[in-house]
Amino acid sequence: MQTGRRADGQTGGLVPLDVERVQQDFPILSRTNRGRRLAYLDSAATAQKPRVVVDVMRDFYLHHNANISRSVHQLSEEATAAYEEAREAVRRFLNAELAEEIIFTSGTTASVNLVAQAWGGATFHAGDEVVVTGYEHHSNFVPWQTVAHRTGAAFRVVPVAADGTLDLEAYQAILGPRTRVVALSHVSNVLGTVTPVAEMVRMAHRVGAIVVVDGAQAVPHLPVDVR
Repeated sequence: MQTGRRADGQTGGLVPLDVERVQQDFPILSRTNRGRRLAYLDSAATAQKPRVVVDVMRDFYLHHNANISRSVHQLSEEATAAYEEAREAVRRFLNAELAEEIIFTSGTTASVNLVAQAWGGATFHAGDEVVVTGYEHHSNFVPWQTVAHRTGAAFRVVPVAADGTLDLEAYQAILGPRTRVVALSHVSNVLGTVTPVAEMVRMAHRVGAIVVVDGAQAVPHLPVDVR
C-alpha cells in the first residue's frame, strides 16, 4: 500500500492507495515485456492513460464530437457543455478562484511557449532579466532562453546545490529590479526535487517579477492549491 491524493479529489489528508486496483485501470500494464510483467517507469516523459480517460474520449468522438462555443445545434451544445464541465473540474482540482482562469492547450510545452513568446516577446527589453532554475525541463528553459536572446534580456540560471536542491542564497542574489519573470518547476522531472514554490514566489514578487510555474510533475503527485 502507498499513500496518495484523497479519493474525493480534495487537498486534505491522504488515504491508503491500493496499487493493484489502480493498475487494473491501465490495461497496458497487463502486457509482458521479455517474459516479465511490464513495469513502466517513464511517466515523467509520457504518462499512461487510465481506462476511464480512454473510454470518455472514445465516447466523445463517437457520439458528441463537434466544435465548441460556435454553433447552436445539439452536438455543439453537448460538446460545449462537456468542455466547460472539464474546465470546472480542473478549477476545483487546483482550487482556482474562477473557471475562466483555466485555459486548455495541447500540453505544458505549448503553454510555456505561449506565455514566453506572446507575453515575454512583447514585454522584455534589453537590460531586463529572465530567471530560470538549473533543473528545468527543456520546455521551461529553452523558450525563455530564446525570447531573452531575441529581446536582449539577460538570461540568469539559479544553480542547483550538490544535494539536488536549489541554492536559495544565489537565487536571492540574482533577483533584482530588472527581473521580469522567474520560471521554475514545482517538481523536477529528473531529480524529483520539490521546489519551495511559495517562498520563491514571495521573493520574486518583492522585486516586482511574475512567476511561471511548470506544474506538470507536481499536480499528479501533490495536493496543489494555486491560491
